[in-house]
Amino acid sequence: MLALKQEQLFDEIDILPIDLKTKIVDKILASITPLDALWIKEINQRKTDIETNAISLLDGDEVFQKIAKRLKS
Repeated sequence: MLALKQEQLFDEIDILPIDLKTKIVDKILASITPLDALWIKEINQRKTDIETNAISLLDGDEVFQKIAKRLKS
């Protein structure tokens, strides 16, 4: 029964325009990518760095001023 539903899905996909197929592929890849786990690991590391004062934080306005200064020179 499940195989029949899969075949019906594949048949429907076959007749879709290429741009829609591409969107579907992107959506599927995003749902199974291991990058989410890597981002979570990175976020947790940054959180730990902040909490243990391993890094110093800058005010957002200060960061944008530094960027603007670099772009002007």
